[in-house]
Amino acid sequence: MPTRRFAFVLSLACAGAASGLFAQSRASDLPTSQLLSQPGPTFTVKENQLQSPVSVITYGDMRFTYPANVTSTNPRVRKWLVQQIATEHPDAVLLNGDVPLAGDVKNDYQVYKTETEPWRNAKLHVFPALGNHEFHGPDAQQCLENWWNAFPEMRNRRWYSAQLGAKIYSIALDSDASLLPDSDQAKWLNTQLGGLPASVDYVFINLHHPPVADIQTHIEVDHNPRPNEIALRDLLGRLQAQLHARFIVSAGHIHNYERHEQDGVVYLVSGGGGAHPYFVERTKDDQFQSQLFPNYHYVRFTLQADRLHAVMYRIVDPEAANFTVDAKDTFDVIAKPRSSVPATAAGR
Repeated sequence: MPTRRFAFVLSLACAGAASGLFAQSRASDLPTSQLLSQPGPTFTVKENQLQSPVSVITYGDMRFTYPANVTSTNPRVRKWLVQQIATEHPDAVLLNGDVPLAGDVKNDYQVYKTETEPWRNAKLHVFPALGNHEFHGPDAQQCLENWWNAFPEMRNRRWYSAQLGAKIYSIALDSDASLLPDSDQAKWLNTQLGGLPASVDYVFINLHHPPVADIQTHIEVDHNPRPNEIALRDLLGRLQAQLHARFIVSAGHIHNYERHEQDGVVYLVSGGGGAHPYFVERTKDDQFQSQLFPNYHYVRFTLQADRLHAVMYRIVDPEAANFTVDAKDTFDVIAKPRSSVPATAAGR
């Protein structure tokens, strides 16, 4: 076990990475106007490439790094969840950030590549979003270059979209960049949502920092929703009433599980991928009221006739010799009747 002093220094280092205290350049300082940011889906998975029924798994905060590091992350949990997800064989895996422990350490991405080999063997479609740990280091541009090298199909992008068959659309956002109105990212998002194919019933939006979460008053208060993501929450709340598709937002940053619904939008905190867990003081609006801790987990969505059926699978005992999962939260996202919503473009 680390000494209390070492743990305190480690905590400061993580806080410095998140706030930019140690950075010569921050992710938010990087220009975004030259990024690839076209309308329409960046990637397309055709209907005949999908299974029946279609399924999507979302989770985050794995912090891939040296397996000897058992303080910042739990390597046994991290690797087991990867293998379990490969066994589930979903049509897409949405990663909501903090994939590496440190974005300036190329070896952390090599550990990611090594430990996620089961996903490549299973030929899974993996769609990552940038987190604050992807920008951990003194040079934000070099950190971004490391991310692009790890995910070359994302080169020159910090946000992108993917269409999975006719009914599901996925959007990965970068909460290290501005989501405020009139930002490059917000304008692109408006274009994406305003131009959704008419067949789309569900839109997954994955990003790292949560737009909605249990407001903490004692611990991890710096992980409460920030104005940047609250602007996204407000935008989605307005658009949910105008558009046919249902929105499901999956974020991380808080190393636990939460489920909220606001203005018809489902908001998940799914940060149980292996990073050291955070205890959460649950508010009355959290639809997951369990006091179980820690909540190492992933969330699986399965497409049904008129809904997405979701199950949160939690590791029963992270100290056990052999891991198992239980279904600890289940919910449905019901599709809107097509006659009930006018075809209103985003932003109107």
